[in-house]
Amino acid sequence: MREGSLDAPVRHPIDWKNPDFYDEEKLDEELRRVFDICHGCRRCFNLCDSFPRLFDLVDAAPSEELDTVESNDFKSVVDACTLCDMCFLTKCPYVPPHEFNLDFPHLMLRYRAVEKSKGEDNFISRQLSKTDRNGKLAKHVAPLANWASDRHNGMTRGIMQSTLGIHKDAALPKYHAKTLEERAKENSLTVNQEAPAYGRKAVLYATCFGNYNNPDIGEATRKVLAKNGVETEVVYPGCCGMPLMEQGDIEAVAANAKSVALELGTWIDKGYDVIALVSSCALMLKFEWPLIIPQSESIKKLAAQTYDVSEYIVDISKKEGIAEGLEPLDGPVSMHLACHARAQNMGAKGAEMLRLIPKTRIAIVDRCSGHGGSWGIMAENFETALKVGKVAASNALKSGAPHIASECPLAAEHLMQGIERLDAEAAEEKSAHHPIQLLAKAYSL
Repeated sequence: MREGSLDAPVRHPIDWKNPDFYDEEKLDEELRRVFDICHGCRRCFNLCDSFPRLFDLVDAAPSEELDTVESNDFKSVVDACTLCDMCFLTKCPYVPPHEFNLDFPHLMLRYRAVEKSKGEDNFISRQLSKTDRNGKLAKHVAPLANWASDRHNGMTRGIMQSTLGIHKDAALPKYHAKTLEERAKENSLTVNQEAPAYGRKAVLYATCFGNYNNPDIGEATRKVLAKNGVETEVVYPGCCGMPLMEQGDIEAVAANAKSVALELGTWIDKGYDVIALVSSCALMLKFEWPLIIPQSESIKKLAAQTYDVSEYIVDISKKEGIAEGLEPLDGPVSMHLACHARAQNMGAKGAEMLRLIPKTRIAIVDRCSGHGGSWGIMAENFETALKVGKVAASNALKSGAPHIASECPLAAEHLMQGIERLDAEAAEEKSAHHPIQLLAKAYSL
């Protein structure tokens, strides 16, 4: 084995059904083993707040080593991890197949799974992770829900902070009375039979965010694909489980994976490719589910047939060629490379897709936005999230681009908040998008 692990990272299945996985003494032993290696390396100091917290604990300990750090203090390190996977994929030289066998994010997941098994998971975070329930309820009162959650509503947001712990200034997702599934059923699209990719068929996995919070992403995807000759269907069997995974509820993630894979598998059998509209969900289907249920053939089949939306458009452009009709945008794009898009190990497909638009400058932002799902909206984390994302926001601001794009819609909105902190006047001239929305705009769709 070469020092520095020059081989491609390899992830082992998550052994969550093994009783030893929940043994607190064995967990503490593994935490100390991994944290000691991290302390001796410190290459990941600028990724998120987990590592500065860990290094501060060690530096403040009597021996200035891990042996005099209290195990109870490890929780602050775990709580700061957003499971972005960037340490595993971009920084750590000791991931498998290196003999040190470090997988920091999945160790944090194990800690949270132990907390969950003991009933020590956070109640509010657990409720926020129930995205399907929340979406189904909120769609019936969408205007009221959006009014109450608007960050400029000082009355309701103050109450939310004091009761739910959600920071009063954090931008929250909106809800819509009609889901993406419902819109797709009501609005059929004519497929362009002259397009080079005519004959392709794809089923759009709406995702909880795309179905309830931002159906415009799915609408843009449908229109772009129809323009490019691709027949589409929209389905939403349930959440991919990423919010549940953030809370350590691996069993619930596995249950969701089985039911979603069962329905999507029927479409694969009919010759459809699977497209996930949000990068976090594509990551779950392609990489996390096979590690949680490694023995499932249906999960393996789905993982092999799933594309991120940007990845799929780029695939069309390379294999058949993109449909004509793209026109330059009204200004450059600051394209943020979302952590969960990067974690798919597919390259910067969002940026690659936007470069199909003629005479449009694409400025890359390759630092974390700091959001981290529901983590970044909580009162105890919001300012830290903005601090982590300050470099990304600053780079997006310096680009001068009016369009801020990210394959993680929450990251795009969070970057807008970071830009607002840096230059409120400049922020008013910018807007946040998923890159597929900008491609649809370039097609005048």
